[in-house]
Amino acid sequence: MSYDAVIIGSGPNGLAAAALLCRAGKRVHVVEGQSTLGGGMRSAELTLPGFVHDVCSAVHPMGALSPFFRELSLDRYGAKFIHSPISAAHPLDDEPAVMLQRSLEETAAGLGQDGHVYQSLMKRLLKGDSQKLAADMLAPLRFPRRPITMARLGFYGMHPAQRLAWGLFEQQRAKALLAGCAAHSVMSFDKWLSGAVGLVFAWTAHVIDWPVIEGGSQRLADALVAFIREKGGTFETDRRIQAMADLPEARAYFFDSSPKQLCEIAGDALPQKYRARLSRYRYGPGVFKIDYALSEPIPWRDPQCLQASTVHLGGTLAEIADSEGAAFRGEVHERPFVLLAQQSQFDSTRAPDGRHTGYAYCHVPHGCTVDMTQRLEAQIERFAPGFRDCVLARHTQLPADFEHYNPAYVGGAVTGGVADLFQFFTRPVARLNPYSTPNPKIFICSAATPPGGGVHGMCGYHAAARAFPEALNGFQKF
Repeated sequence: MSYDAVIIGSGPNGLAAAALLCRAGKRVHVVEGQSTLGGGMRSAELTLPGFVHDVCSAVHPMGALSPFFRELSLDRYGAKFIHSPISAAHPLDDEPAVMLQRSLEETAAGLGQDGHVYQSLMKRLLKGDSQKLAADMLAPLRFPRRPITMARLGFYGMHPAQRLAWGLFEQQRAKALLAGCAAHSVMSFDKWLSGAVGLVFAWTAHVIDWPVIEGGSQRLADALVAFIREKGGTFETDRRIQAMADLPEARAYFFDSSPKQLCEIAGDALPQKYRARLSRYRYGPGVFKIDYALSEPIPWRDPQCLQASTVHLGGTLAEIADSEGAAFRGEVHERPFVLLAQQSQFDSTRAPDGRHTGYAYCHVPHGCTVDMTQRLEAQIERFAPGFRDCVLARHTQLPADFEHYNPAYVGGAVTGGVADLFQFFTRPVARLNPYSTPNPKIFICSAATPPGGGVHGMCGYHAAARAFPEALNGFQKF
């Protein structure tokens, strides 16, 4: 059978590309190597029966703000966002935790003398239509629809995170808050654009409370799959593609994969010079992750932390910068910055009555083989004494485990590759159409293309829209 589009990989971007094309009446077939669809949105009972853990993505501010996901009304297909009272908590030693919450005024009030600076900066970014700004942030290089606000973001965010924090703030609370948000960039804090990531994540918390998906992130994938099937799309699982000859005939092929996989599968269908350019793509640090089955909620020293879907564990700006810089340089840090999610605090379907789940990871060197369990848990214990006494079971994943789980995560790089100044707008290589390749039938739509990592689907949306511009006829364009 011949298709308009065959999509290799069923992560958020592959499914978004399929949804856009199916909505336009195209014949679409999705091929997935694993037995379940969803890529980084899968959930599973990783520890004990009845404990549902998110294998990769856990908290979804970008999913809730994604213009395309919002347009699809995925709640009609079972994807329910549950919003926590506080987006992120940032504990500090010997003082109350910093709280990043929807209210700009309340967040600023917790930042001491730096509160007025933070509030003034965020007010500039929050002016006007937040959905239009989200669409600009989640787009390839183009003239923005909110040019003044994007210029403001660029003016401040172009700077490295460490320089930005020192330039804006006097005290450690605001510096730490920005550092925790900037660490989502998975970059050293001396890299340009790391500051922009910190500002964007802080901005999202004042637009929407960072949510989890009821029942697990898999439900978001299931909703996209249901939409695609309703529109006539088809799926094939447990099918590892080795070469283009393994794929059915189609007008276009979309790879929701790493550049490395694209090279291996496409082979001579792409020019050798282009494949050589793809081989120079930088993936950056990997992650080490632990999922926990817990007997009770995490015993935070500051109980307010229980109201946050995400907790940033690393202390001061200097500590976090040192940890993130080490991972970027290929060094294992003794006190890693830890990103922790506590989904069961807000979603009772995640664990048996009275029990809870925990999710924590730290950044490590690319392909790192070091077991970081003791270091990671020491950081949790630092701010939640007695945490280890609550642990019923653990499930650990090293970078190699992530790459085995999803070959797009090369070396454990779950965000799709380095997003610094030299690779943010030119990912995976410098082309006017970053989703295209020298072969007019082959496209790449993964997080290795703009706008990069995150469960928002916009890489897939923009790739499909560039390949089939008619798919946007009669619909809103983002």
